[in-house]
Amino acid sequence: MSIGDYEPRGRLTRDRMLSDLTWLRVGGPADYLFQPADTEDLAAFLAALPPGVAVFPMGVGSNLIVRDGGLRAVVIRLGRGFNDISVDGMQVTAGAAALDAHVARRAAQAGVDLTFLRTIPGAIGGALRMNAGCYGSYIADVFVSARAVTRRGELVTLGPDDLNFRYRQSDLPEGWVLIEATLQGSPGDPAELDQRMQEQLAKRDETQPTKDRTAGSTFRNPAGYSSTGAADDRHDLKAWKVIDDAGLRGARRGGAQMSPIHPNFLVNTGDATAEDLEELGEEVRKKVFQNSAIELQWEIMRVGEKTPK
Repeated sequence: MSIGDYEPRGRLTRDRMLSDLTWLRVGGPADYLFQPADTEDLAAFLAALPPGVAVFPMGVGSNLIVRDGGLRAVVIRLGRGFNDISVDGMQVTAGAAALDAHVARRAAQAGVDLTFLRTIPGAIGGALRMNAGCYGSYIADVFVSARAVTRRGELVTLGPDDLNFRYRQSDLPEGWVLIEATLQGSPGDPAELDQRMQEQLAKRDETQPTKDRTAGSTFRNPAGYSSTGAADDRHDLKAWKVIDDAGLRGARRGGAQMSPIHPNFLVNTGDATAEDLEELGEEVRKKVFQNSAIELQWEIMRVGEKTPK
């Protein structure tokens, strides 16, 4: 099967349900799902794809709600050909499909400190798109360069100015697919780095619903109170706190729930639809604003079409 004039070597699937590819286990079908064999296969596929066909790069679905009506696009999902990790001095180069946790561990083994990545769900491509971070460190702090394939199938190299990192955001033209990133860590003792990561994991497991179906933090921390690296940063107000103050810990809608353990985590309790999850999130935003005049912004990406009523 092909779209356009190129017969891909990777796997191209029509009307592919996406629910089993997202951590929340919701979502309708994509028009097509393409899993390229390698960079050359991806570039040739995009070059041959008709210009009017939308392209949506998808990582491991850790920070994503695909709506119940699905996606009118070709979803690109990178796999084994894009998950290599190599270390050269203090620089770590990882394929976009390499899991953040794997990058942190491989770096630590080589004496490179990228430990903040250990507890971030998802893969490096998504981490770049979201300028992922925790413990006061962000991708922007360690980013050197990235490679991407453009919508026209051209291979380009991107620097910090190209991605324009901001709090939980970066810039990438529509339809471009990140394939690799190089990060600059700092030196550390492998045993000490491993110990730090073990402590981070223990803290995460104590405070977050790691055994539930979630997509990580649902909302960004309120503007002006986030770890953005700016000189006037404040850290005294978090999204979970304003949700809790509004009495929404454990709030439910259908099969969706704000976690009783950490109220900034949306949970699929078993039979939630994307609509349940998104509408509960919107209800939380409305009630938090009524309670505190703070307008929460989604951190989870929501894409696709709603099911017609």
